[in-house]
Amino acid sequence: MNKLKSQVKVLVVDDQPLIVEELCEFLEGSGYSCVPCESSQQALQCFTDDGQIGLVLCDLYMPGMDGIELVQAMQKVAGKQRVFEAIMLTGRADKQDVIKALRAGVSDYYQKPINLDELLEGLQRQEAVLAERKKNMDLGQLNQKLQYLSESINDLYQDIDKVRRSAPSQTDDEEAAEEAARVEIPAIFNPLSPRQLDVARLVGKGQTNYQIACELGITENTVKLYVSQVLRLTHMHNRTQLALALSPNSSALRQRVTAH
Repeated sequence: MNKLKSQVKVLVVDDQPLIVEELCEFLEGSGYSCVPCESSQQALQCFTDDGQIGLVLCDLYMPGMDGIELVQAMQKVAGKQRVFEAIMLTGRADKQDVIKALRAGVSDYYQKPINLDELLEGLQRQEAVLAERKKNMDLGQLNQKLQYLSESINDLYQDIDKVRRSAPSQTDDEEAAEEAARVEIPAIFNPLSPRQLDVARLVGKGQTNYQIACELGITENTVKLYVSQVLRLTHMHNRTQLALALSPNSSALRQRVTAH
């Protein structure tokens, strides 16, 4: 019998208290932490509140919500962010109910009276399956984060490249126009890069992140990054303050922002 302490909690559900007590005593002596429940409603609440529950032992026939309905309710609670494995316990050998349970996502079933050693072996197998599912889920989430990071970095490199390629081709008139535009911008905006200033001006025009992304040819995520940088560099608190500071009819406000 395995005495190693498992990191996965086992939810034990049966409307007969003696069965719950016997199963919990046996499993805790085998290295598992158990959460005893004597009704489906209580079990669903415990599963919702305790994210460490990963294995579920539940009776098939219970008053109110039966074992199959309980597992389906737990699946809705778990969604795509949580995984668990369920084992059904039944006192009747009803083949159709067993098939229904397996189709609903139950991993295994045992008929009462239960052979505890066989149940323990089955539980250990499902624990191994659960560990593999968790690993795959974590890898999937990591891949999504890496993809997002890669896209953001690619957008930034494209923006840098556009700025470098456009700088040498500017005419004297364009440079003069840019210089005149800078005169109209409060000194607090001087630390901004050309692209950061472009984003700031468009925010000042009241454009949304989506509109700015379309106009500059970048993603919304990149726009959010630039807006965050602009607010940090100018010591402003929100987009509204930024937009007012760039408004042509707010000279008094500009002086207060610049002084701040």
